[in-house]
Amino acid sequence: MRLVVFFSRGMSLDGWRRAGILDREMALYRALLPHLEHLAFVTYGDTDDSKLLGQGSGIEILPNRWGLPPNLYSVLAPYLHRRTLARATVFKTNQTNGAWCAVVAKCLFLKRLVVRCGFLWSDFMVRLTTSRWRRILAECLECAIFRAGDALIVAGHADRTKIIQRYDIDAGRIHVVPNYVDTSLFRLMPEVPRESRLVITVGRLEEQKNTASLIEAVKELPGVKLRIVGDGSLRADLEERVRKYNLDVEFLGAIPHKELPRLLNEAELFILPSHYEGNPKALFEAMACGLPVIGTRVPGIQEALIHEETGFLCGTTPSDIRAALHEMFERSELRERVSCRALAYAQERFSLTRIAQRELAVLTTLS
Repeated sequence: MRLVVFFSRGMSLDGWRRAGILDREMALYRALLPHLEHLAFVTYGDTDDSKLLGQGSGIEILPNRWGLPPNLYSVLAPYLHRRTLARATVFKTNQTNGAWCAVVAKCLFLKRLVVRCGFLWSDFMVRLTTSRWRRILAECLECAIFRAGDALIVAGHADRTKIIQRYDIDAGRIHVVPNYVDTSLFRLMPEVPRESRLVITVGRLEEQKNTASLIEAVKELPGVKLRIVGDGSLRADLEERVRKYNLDVEFLGAIPHKELPRLLNEAELFILPSHYEGNPKALFEAMACGLPVIGTRVPGIQEALIHEETGFLCGTTPSDIRAALHEMFERSELRERVSCRALAYAQERFSLTRIAQRELAVLTTLS
């Protein structure tokens, strides 16, 4: 099989590197590579993207070497990279945002197309914009992309049901393949001591992640230390809030992915306080480290956790988050139970080996 993967609009290998997720995102494709005759990436980066994986990676990089604006490049890329695309067997999108590039390529070269949908773009647009027309446009594009796909990969059963009902897509074309965790990297490290009352969260510092409410919650919990991994547009405001309250909060920024397992193992609790999620890898990585996890009762998280079994669910307000943290700190037997069951759950359902096999099975049906 000769596979071409189309990156999300504006995304590049260097973008993954700067976000600290290059190794995480590449893990799946390195697992698939031995089963492929050829693998190529259509990225929005410049020629530096071609150097990031190093010689001998076995992956052909098709970058935006012309420096075109992302929207223009997304339309012209199928023509610009026509030689490689014409020899491909299957095209695959990395997300629905920008997937029209792959749809155009499918029409030009008459190839099979797998559309990967980690989250419903139209659902996110409802929260990101008040413009009714932008939401309608998102739904129209999403519908066209899904109908163009010969197979769809979604991260959860809830999204599968929505796509069937909203866009009248044949259920047989939609495959549920969750996000993965490299369990050889994210694992319980008995040699790393856990620090009492240390809470860690991982995610972009944007409104969606609700980090401000977490900081407000910690304010009323004496002796709690909070580590925040990730960066974003709200970092300066959040740091100012921490200084104002004189809290024990450490901002680590975006860190290399390989450094995250040890940080997770050092903490006593992990929390993801988001307003909404797709299929959160950070949550699964914490579970794979045997860390008791707290998540908000919102789409994407509540589907992944079983309350007081594989995690603890709570509301999104500071008082809800504070109450959840307090209960988890006070109930050692609950922490122990959640830790053990979350670890087993993550290893069974989200291991890289298992997810790579399921994705390969979908690709093979089209080759």
